[in-house]
Amino acid sequence: MAVKLAKAMGAEVTLFTTSPGKADDARALGADRVVISKDADQMAAAAGTLDLIVDSVAAPHDLDPYLATLGRNGTHVLLGVPPEPHPSPAVTNFIRGRRSLSGSLIGGIAETQEMLDFCAAHNVTADVEMIPMDQIDAAYDRMLTGDVKFRFVIDLESMPAAA
Repeated sequence: MAVKLAKAMGAEVTLFTTSPGKADDARALGADRVVISKDADQMAAAAGTLDLIVDSVAAPHDLDPYLATLGRNGTHVLLGVPPEPHPSPAVTNFIRGRRSLSGSLIGGIAETQEMLDFCAAHNVTADVEMIPMDQIDAAYDRMLTGDVKFRFVIDLESMPAAA
């Protein structure tokens, strides 16, 4: 959703991924550039080029390589909440280039409504995989193995009628 929202706001979007197999999906969502974060050459090419990073990863990861891709006065915003803390980033990544690290959970009712109105006005929709109720266990197993591209949505019409 961050890619779609950023594109609708007119941003040039770079998407980081650890998986080269996700590059086509990233471009289909609207990313202008895809950087494979495990590729040192690609990360070096991205150094100092970004204004803002919206980080939705909910697993601990090294922030230093990403902070290095920020330009002067760039900001890295953490949205994902990992079960364990991120490793502490190096101070030099902040001092050089006057970079910032911040975080956000969710806006209030007014901000949420503004976002929904924006999405409606710009036809920004979520990509989902609709599943019938009897496939919940299989969907959960797929989630555990990382075999999910988008969010699952349960088709309520597949629920058995109340007796």
